[in-house]
Amino acid sequence: MAPGPLEEGALRLGELPDPIPGPGQILVELSVCGLCRTDIHICEGDINLPVVPIVPGHQGVGRVVRNGEGAQRFELGARVGIAWLHHTCGCCKPCERGEENLCREAQFSGYHRLGCLAERVVIGENFAYELPQQLNDAHAAPLLCAGIIGYRALRQADISYGERVGLYGFGSSAHIALQVALVQENEVYVITRGERHRALAQRMGATWVGGAGDHPPVELDRAVVFAPAGPLILDALDAVRWGGTVSSAAIHMTTIPAMDYSRYLFGERTLRSTTASTRRDGEELMDVASTGAIATQVEEFPFDHADEGLLAIKQDRIEGSAVVRIRG
Repeated sequence: MAPGPLEEGALRLGELPDPIPGPGQILVELSVCGLCRTDIHICEGDINLPVVPIVPGHQGVGRVVRNGEGAQRFELGARVGIAWLHHTCGCCKPCERGEENLCREAQFSGYHRLGCLAERVVIGENFAYELPQQLNDAHAAPLLCAGIIGYRALRQADISYGERVGLYGFGSSAHIALQVALVQENEVYVITRGERHRALAQRMGATWVGGAGDHPPVELDRAVVFAPAGPLILDALDAVRWGGTVSSAAIHMTTIPAMDYSRYLFGERTLRSTTASTRRDGEELMDVASTGAIATQVEEFPFDHADEGLLAIKQDRIEGSAVVRIRG
């Protein structure tokens, strides 16, 4: 892959040698890989790429087929998941504080290291996830980025029990975050432009669903902005109560307009970004999913049609999550 418009073939099939697991690493034979908007930003060069060309993909599910020296966490044949966070230094101040997502030496799957739109990939054994048995490979894949980022974005919004929570945009990540919010007995208010997305949010238990430009009928306690549209940040801040919190789940976003301080921030309202995630976020989400509380909705694409899946996301044609079937 070299960055450029998806419509012009930025994503291409190619052959690479099988990766070899180093000390503490595992070799995973992949069955599926989820797709998300970050893959689009990488493919189209919206964010600076440290490695070009790169194999994208960071929601991989597969089986361990080889252990590197000293790796013993997983038996051969064990099913594992590979997420965005690929490696951290483990010794800097953020890592010591439990904020490994802010490690300046962090490396990410499909960005610094070859990603999961491949037949085989290596990962440090301590950065792979055990997956809920309730979900098959395709339905587990979206948990590994869409789910984890949505979960962390809810945490960044200080979500608690029995609150009114707004979700702005309703794609892959939000359709999982809604279910997590419902587990915590919250009322969920969804604002999204797509009619099919609004219908999905209603089916999944949203208290209220509105279209682009609509204002929730109640004052919100918390809100998460999933769509990478800067003006939605102001809409969300305008909708939360004094003392409420808005978080953004985006890795890339259009410009946030200038804001009137008194209208949008006064009253101790808080605005936070969400930067990658920690392994703790992923482990906690897998615990929630293991209770059977999360059911992902997926649309599958063949391996050699991964670009079509990314285009479908870009054109807002996916309900839930897009997943590439690599084998099986």
